[in-house]
Amino acid sequence: MPEKPAPDEQPAPAEKAPPRMLDPRSLRGLAHPLRIQILRALRHHGPATASQLGERLGESSGATSYHLRQLAAHGFVQDDPTRGKGRERWWKAAQEGTTVDEALFKNPDPEVQGAVEVFLYEVANIHTQELNTYLGTRHQFPDAWSGASDISDFTLHLTAERQRELNEKIHQLIDEYAALAERDSADTQRIRMHLHAFPQHGAN
Repeated sequence: MPEKPAPDEQPAPAEKAPPRMLDPRSLRGLAHPLRIQILRALRHHGPATASQLGERLGESSGATSYHLRQLAAHGFVQDDPTRGKGRERWWKAAQEGTTVDEALFKNPDPEVQGAVEVFLYEVANIHTQELNTYLGTRHQFPDAWSGASDISDFTLHLTAERQRELNEKIHQLIDEYAALAERDSADTQRIRMHLHAFPQHGAN
């Protein structure tokens, strides 16, 4: 069974900041593969230094330090005042999540559309990596998780309005279970849920 993260790697149960709504400026500031990976690492594993992030992501500390400063300039990360008493600067995520303003998909600026593409493809890439990691390590978890885990797909026939309605209901249900977090239970594992819903060409 995989070891639990060390206490200094676990996200602090501080007050939850609302998800960051991306606008054209903040999207351009985030839309870089390494910046997205850095922000994900801070959200999942807690505060870290540029050197620690470099080791985790296979990058130089110079690269992670530069991109951390860029993320800070756009309000995605900030100093962790509870750490950083030594020479190295500690960083933490400023919010737990990110949401996309739908207006971005209709923005006529080619630079914005390019940033949208980078962001979406990198998120999809992260989802694939996470799923592959689970499949490669699933035998290390207790048997109970074999039946509890789920990799399903469905084909529905919906209007865009119905799809939005379904997404909202699923998100509400997930929020209900997120509120029941049982971090101190010996049986608890961190759970990742990916929701992919998209139209597909072909006959109905």
